[in-house]
Amino acid sequence: MELLRNRRKQAAASTEPSIAIEPSLDLTSLPSLSGSASPPEAWEDVGLSSSDYARKRRELMEMMADLRSMGADAFIALPSVVVIGGQSAGKSSLVEAVSGINVPRDSGTCTRCPMECNMSSHATSWSCTITLRIGFDSNGLDLQKPLNVQFGRTITNRSEFEVWLRRAQAAILNPNVPSATFHAKTVEELRNIKNTLKFSRNVVCVSIEDPDATDLSFYDLPGLIQNEEAEIVALVKRLAEHYIKKKNTIILTTIPMSDDMENQQSMSLARAADPNGWRTIGVLTKPDTLGTGAINQRRKWVEIIEGHSEEHTLRHGFYCVRLPDDAERAQRLSRAESQRRAEEYFDTTSPWKDVIDRRRFGIPGFVSDISQLLIQLIEDALPRLRQDVDALLAKCTKDFDDLPPPLDNDPQIEVLGRVNAFCDVFKSFVDGSHEDKRLAQRNRALYAIFKRDIRGTAPDFRPFNAPEDYVSLDDTEGNMTLTERDPGVKAMGIYDIRRVIQEAIGWELPNNVPYQAKANLIAEFTKLWVAPSERCLAGVNDVLDHVIDTLISTHFGRFKVLEGYFGNLIRFQVDICKGRAQDAVKTALELETTTPHYTQNTHYLQTLREKWLAHYKTVRSRPFKYRAPNTELNSPVPSPEFSRCHTPDNNYTPPHPQHLPQPLPQHGFTNGVGGWGASVKSETPEAKALRFLADAGYAGLRVSDLARLLPPDSFEEELVVMADVRAYYHVAYKRIIDHIPFTIEHALHHALAKQLSQSLLTSLLTDAASRPNFSERMKELVSEDASIAQRRLMLSTRKERLLNIRRRLMTFSNSI
Repeated sequence: MELLRNRRKQAAASTEPSIAIEPSLDLTSLPSLSGSASPPEAWEDVGLSSSDYARKRRELMEMMADLRSMGADAFIALPSVVVIGGQSAGKSSLVEAVSGINVPRDSGTCTRCPMECNMSSHATSWSCTITLRIGFDSNGLDLQKPLNVQFGRTITNRSEFEVWLRRAQAAILNPNVPSATFHAKTVEELRNIKNTLKFSRNVVCVSIEDPDATDLSFYDLPGLIQNEEAEIVALVKRLAEHYIKKKNTIILTTIPMSDDMENQQSMSLARAADPNGWRTIGVLTKPDTLGTGAINQRRKWVEIIEGHSEEHTLRHGFYCVRLPDDAERAQRLSRAESQRRAEEYFDTTSPWKDVIDRRRFGIPGFVSDISQLLIQLIEDALPRLRQDVDALLAKCTKDFDDLPPPLDNDPQIEVLGRVNAFCDVFKSFVDGSHEDKRLAQRNRALYAIFKRDIRGTAPDFRPFNAPEDYVSLDDTEGNMTLTERDPGVKAMGIYDIRRVIQEAIGWELPNNVPYQAKANLIAEFTKLWVAPSERCLAGVNDVLDHVIDTLISTHFGRFKVLEGYFGNLIRFQVDICKGRAQDAVKTALELETTTPHYTQNTHYLQTLREKWLAHYKTVRSRPFKYRAPNTELNSPVPSPEFSRCHTPDNNYTPPHPQHLPQPLPQHGFTNGVGGWGASVKSETPEAKALRFLADAGYAGLRVSDLARLLPPDSFEEELVVMADVRAYYHVAYKRIIDHIPFTIEHALHHALAKQLSQSLLTSLLTDAASRPNFSERMKELVSEDASIAQRRLMLSTRKERLLNIRRRLMTFSNSI
């Protein structure tokens, strides 16, 4: 026996300490605990409580406890140790052996909320305090600030701890009952209580001062269960997953050696949270339940403990502990006696006695290694923790500063100031002086579209018998073709115009074209102006709505009551102006769509008439030049000699194409060599004709004048009607594309800007006068939105918590 003890001490002393490691944020870079040697503990008769290491370890543990009490783990991932395991896995016995306290033991599940256990050796006698950390309400929702409630007095007698722990857990499970109610409850009374909750996420915090303890902190979670309601099973599982998912968490999973490891749910959860096994430590319990005949099972467990198992490999390995059974617990053995019996068991029982690494057996080596690992993890995490807190604090401060400050002005001044500011800004939007040009620029774009649409309603006159065989004539120079023509515009040929004239004839004398014929043709295109005008107005209304909504939100959005009140008043005025603008546009359209068709711009009208008449005559003299692509000569143009009486109704037969007037040559002489012929090689027929006429004494003529030299056309009257109507279209077109935008701007935007301030202030005063208290009404209008006030309070509380956390972290930094 003595030989085995000496071998154990020699094995521990021969291993090299591995404290110096590279900085890390989690456990992946921490060295393996296999063979690691930590400073000797109290049970090895070496007093380290006065050493620098012990002091530093104690201060780190105290800082972590303070940070958790502040609720820091809601913001940052604090390094921690979490104990998980299934029912009957020996988890409660492990907690007792590590902490030196007795936890409740009843049939079924006893632990129904997390227990945080903080152990400190900086004491001369044993004592314990219990605190309830309430971080969640009765519905499981996070509280803005955790509440720490001191539960009862300081406990100095170990035998009283179990009943106090039961009382604390009952207080957690009944959040609507004052916690002091449970201070005097007996064990029997506690067992008979019908708890409000079956489980809770709120924590029972146990702080133990024990000169024989090792500085350590860990969470004991409710045991994983299977034989409960599905909702309860899932709740306990989610609780375990929540605690072990953080990368700074050491997972201690208890595994009974009486069962296969594959059957342990705690190992499944640990693998899911830590797939590589970097931060999981297996604690094997109940080795004494393996019978002497279970040779294969014992050999398998030895391989796992020694790290030789390929299936079950963890970076920090497995520990094996023998915990007191029911009979030994009934004897209330001391910690020293329990550890002595466990040590004797492992030193005398095969195959455990043959394992070289003796620190893998028993509570002392296990607790020592876990304490050392946790201290290293805390030290390595501190720089990142400070960075994370600084980043969270900066964001919290920014979010707080982004909120509107609480109202300082007199409510009446605030309301009137915002109304005036809104009206002034809207007026600047309307007149285009504001830096935001959205209203003007979007409306200009809509007016450009309106202009294009009106241009697309131009009459499509083609002075031929079959107009569909010829191209559209969209300007007098032949340089433009409309790409977007209104579908209501139909191509009209020479006989279509004659039909319109004949339908309008009344008692006119011969050679007099009825005015009504021209009026009917004018009405054909002006009636198409209604739809583009309505589309334009609708688009402008949409732009106005968007601008108004934006300005309402900007100027009144801070106060929801004020925003709703003035938003309704403003939109009502907008609707009034929209209706008036619609009526004004309708009136403007009636001026163009009803008789008389009038203009004082006679010079422009006459000029256009002459151009179009000359153009139509020229086109008729050159039909092949204007023939549409991919058409055959199946509808030749009647010759100028064709008499008016020769109509299709009089058995008219069009002349053969070879008898039709041919287009003039497109180039000058090309057969000359040098001399004059070469100098005019590129001269057009029109230019040549003007040159010859000038030589003959007819100077100052233009190309458009050449049409007058053409022989008389039998469709002269039809061509004149085409020219008159087309000329008037251009006059009216230039008028309407300005008139409609001006009408909208003045009837809608300028009218609204002019009347808005007076109408809003009148409505406000009328409303306030109808109420018993004017001041109260003003206060009501600028009452702060509840969500903003709540967010300000939340951010203020969060900022205060982060500042406290930062101060606590910096306090430790300055002390080392």
